Amino acid sequence: MDTFSPAAAGLAWHFDPELLRRHDRPGPRYTSYPTAPHFHDGYGEPALRQAIADSNEVGRPLSLYVHVPYCSSPCFYCGCNRVITRDHRKGIGYVARVLSEADLMAPQFDPAREVIQLHLGGGTPNFLAPAQMRELIDGLRQRFHFSTAASRDFSIELDPRFVTRADIAVLAELGFNRASLGVQDFDPDVQKAINREQGVEATLDILRACREYGLRSVNVDLIYGLPRQTLTGFAQTLETVLRERPDRLAVYGYAHLPHLFRAQRQIADAELPSPEQKLALLGLAVQRLSDAGYQYIGMDHFALPEEDLSRAQRAGQLHRNFMGYTTHADTDLVGLGASAISHIGSTYSQNPRELPAWEAAVDAGRLPVWRGLQLDEDDVLRAELIGQLMCQGEVDAAALAARYGVEFEHYFADALPALAALQADGLAEYEHGVVRASAHGRPLLRLLAMCFDRYLARPDQPMRYSRAI
Repeated sequence: MDTFSPAAAGLAWHFDPELLRRHDRPGPRYTSYPTAPHFHDGYGEPALRQAIADSNEVGRPLSLYVHVPYCSSPCFYCGCNRVITRDHRKGIGYVARVLSEADLMAPQFDPAREVIQLHLGGGTPNFLAPAQMRELIDGLRQRFHFSTAASRDFSIELDPRFVTRADIAVLAELGFNRASLGVQDFDPDVQKAINREQGVEATLDILRACREYGLRSVNVDLIYGLPRQTLTGFAQTLETVLRERPDRLAVYGYAHLPHLFRAQRQIADAELPSPEQKLALLGLAVQRLSDAGYQYIGMDHFALPEEDLSRAQRAGQLHRNFMGYTTHADTDLVGLGASAISHIGSTYSQNPRELPAWEAAVDAGRLPVWRGLQLDEDDVLRAELIGQLMCQGEVDAAALAARYGVEFEHYFADALPALAALQADGLAEYEHGVVRASAHGRPLLRLLAMCFDRYLARPDQPMRYSRAI
């Protein structure tokens, strides 16, 4: 029987505000290594075609990601790539072009390769009307070999304000078995400040509908550090959500970057919590989730002990990619739609972020590659090391380095001073070649991973990341 004890598993999160405050600095979220800012426009369509051909020799299963950029209204906190419109007819043309892109992409892959993971993100994927959603999924199923295994993951991000029970029924019929619901905060004052007003009961009704129609996992997204947020209000949100026992929760820290994201300029700096208040909000969330029995997965993610992510982490089989944490490690990721990223073999490629550029490429019959990267052997080694740190909180780095024919302390000599600094504060442990986050360092996994990121030391690469907390 699979039992779970946070202490025995070493997965507890010890909350130390002073340590977090001292080490809170910008850093990547490591959904990839190297991270997207290091992609370059020298990587183009021929390189992607070659990467796919090489990957067919290995024959891994496929994961599909489809980006739907449209939103009906702007949420002021959002930093995603999205297009604001109330014209839902735009979804018709968008679906047609995604399928046209799939017509270009799918024939490159061996038809025997199964799609075992599908994720729709955005934007707001449920911007698409049910008929458009059906056309999209049926069209992808015709072009790719979709798995029918019970272990497949077909997931979608939903804005509960614009979805009905009937919509959930359609999604279940189309094969979706996971959904992620955006909540952020139920406090009406916070909702007004971020331009995202949604009722509690209407949102919870959609969560319940997901379960009633057979979706096996429901995730709820919350955000701490939003304008006008208080401990009292956030505690009420946590209590309301936890009563429903969602299978997973993501508790993100709001990154206020108005110089990068125009919508955030609508948020007054004076209404944001102070750094001390933001830490207190995080501490409250961690305490409530721990008390409720959730397992800390990594970064901002928690899951019930019996959930697939939790089981995968305890088995050492957790993986992290552009869709977040996943149980499907051994796949090639195919991204479709504006700004979508593919990870094929040891390469990354990204579609144009701007909708017109992506449309023009697809209409011209070209694979819409904007930029990408061919990983070298050093990248591959560091990617595996960083991936294990982000997913398991530890890595036998000496054994990993030996598999690549290098000696750990010599090869990673540049990382050891930064690692020693984290050790000195009790955030990391390093013994016999094994590097791990301590209980106090679990909230700062990305800082431990940063020790081994050779790109961060390059003077020509400015820091373009959110803060760790």
